[in-house]
Amino acid sequence: MSFINYLKLSKEISYALRHAPWEYELELDENGWVGVEQLLTALKENNGWKSVTIEDLEHIIEGSDKKRHELIDGKIRALYGHSVNKKIVKESSEPPVILFHGTARRFLELIESNGLLPKGRQYVHLSNDIETAIQVGKRRDDKPIILEIDAKRAWDEGVRFYLGNDKVWLADIIPIKYIKVPS
Repeated sequence: MSFINYLKLSKEISYALRHAPWEYELELDENGWVGVEQLLTALKENNGWKSVTIEDLEHIIEGSDKKRHELIDGKIRALYGHSVNKKIVKESSEPPVILFHGTARRFLELIESNGLLPKGRQYVHLSNDIETAIQVGKRRDDKPIILEIDAKRAWDEGVRFYLGNDKVWLADIIPIKYIKVPS
């Protein structure tokens, strides 16, 4: 039995499903799903994961602190973070009253002008709690700005939200009128 670096495998799967399915010859459906066997074949043939199994995929999904993937009925998908051109269709659902967005201080002026935009991703990523927003913001700034989103009012006024996972919510855009910038 060979040792599998699950963190490295998880990152490879995320890259394949979120950003470059064509590099792995994967065909995602309109909801971002691909057959598990197709993914396993691509990993084994092209990327040195000769011994990877469906049990390894299940281990990664069950052991993840940030539910990034889901596996149902022989299909797998990334739950969020897509940058592929074809938009992954998600079902709109009512968000919590308040959501948060952690960002680098250098982006604040742009956000105050344009609101929150998805940039290179398909959706704006929002957090259920301040701790998660801080963790996300620290990826680009050691002292990130935490924006408070009036999600209830935005929803009531027609902004669509989508559940990413238990800590992440997604939106197409968040206009500035729903964003509270800390003073």
